[in-house]
Amino acid sequence: MLPDLAPWHSSRDFRLLWTAGLVTAFGSFLTMVALPLQIKELTGSAAAVGAIGAVELVPLIVFGLYGGALADAVDRRRLILLTEAGLGLLAALLLVNSLLPDPMLWPLYVVAALTSALTGLQRPAIDAVVARIVPHGQLTAAAALNALRWQLSAIAGPSLAGVVVAYAGLPLAYGLDLLTFAVSGLLALRLTATPPAHDAEPPSLRAIGEGARYAWRRKELLGTYAVDMAAMFFAFPNAIFPFLADDLDAPWALGLMYAAGSVGSVAVSATSGWTARIHRHGRMVVAGAAVWGLAMAAAGWLSNVWLVLLCLAVAGGGDMISGLFRSTLWNQTIPEKLRGRLAGIELLSYATGPQLGQVRAGSMAGWTGVRASVWSGGVACVASVGLLALALPRLMSYDARTDEHARQVRESRELNPTPG
Repeated sequence: MLPDLAPWHSSRDFRLLWTAGLVTAFGSFLTMVALPLQIKELTGSAAAVGAIGAVELVPLIVFGLYGGALADAVDRRRLILLTEAGLGLLAALLLVNSLLPDPMLWPLYVVAALTSALTGLQRPAIDAVVARIVPHGQLTAAAALNALRWQLSAIAGPSLAGVVVAYAGLPLAYGLDLLTFAVSGLLALRLTATPPAHDAEPPSLRAIGEGARYAWRRKELLGTYAVDMAAMFFAFPNAIFPFLADDLDAPWALGLMYAAGSVGSVAVSATSGWTARIHRHGRMVVAGAAVWGLAMAAAGWLSNVWLVLLCLAVAGGGDMISGLFRSTLWNQTIPEKLRGRLAGIELLSYATGPQLGQVRAGSMAGWTGVRASVWSGGVACVASVGLLALALPRLMSYDARTDEHARQVRESRELNPTPG
């Protein structure tokens, strides 16, 4: 049941990347709480808070796809460093704006859009690097450790953010975020260079199209993207948590709401040794997404804040199960030359769904009420995931022991030893 630490022991670059990601994620979660709270204070509008997702959506789509092609064509280490520097600069802009006598609203949306663009450029490179620096048989363990890192930050970051914002103000939250980018940048400098293959195709629409065609042919891959997008679109109400906390007469619980899902995720990640014995990854992707939706529906129905927090934690556990097996299926079956582009497509399902989900949750909250927005989204999530499971039988029948793509990638890794 204990997490497998083999990737940590076998790869120096994985240790560096893991630590840098821990530091960066901690600061980013501080801003994740501070930014919507600042917009709420400036406008008092749930729709205005939900609009964060709308302004982040287009940059994420455009730069996520381009970032995937770029990750296959340039040194991934250099790309990670440059985007990390850009994200640090944006954190500095939020800090400056918060220190003004009358902070402005429009820079918050501009920074949100630019942050989304840089994340779209960076994320495919990070995902592609992991599959290159970790041995093939340790990819599930690496996914669990990365998830554990992320969720530890997700618990500490929002919980601390609630205290920091309440007692020290928004500037300190943004300032701490800026500091984390400086530290993670220094760690990333020590990563081994990861140059592209000598015959790598330059980033272009043709290169992006090649990756999209490959994903379309692989229906089990397509299913993982579709299930994740459906779950996040219908059941990701984080943007309206400030209003849900008010509705439950528990404004003190806002930070806990943001952190509760991560508690469930950590519980799964910290006991993830069993995942190495699972081979039907597609079924686990669907089951985890269904648990996410059911728990979100219950969170919307219940009126006791502690039961709501428990439901959010269960939802986080379901999402983590789905995410672990999505990551394993991707990393064990996608060829190296396409890994960046497929990571860019994965980013669309991973990040576009939550952005659209914020818009959906904010819009429905203004129309039907906050709690109705939460529970109806959970019900719709379960229904859509069930329909996708029926429509994509290759996802449900996928078996890592017999899949031809997994065998080809495994043999390729044996011929090309892992660096770092």
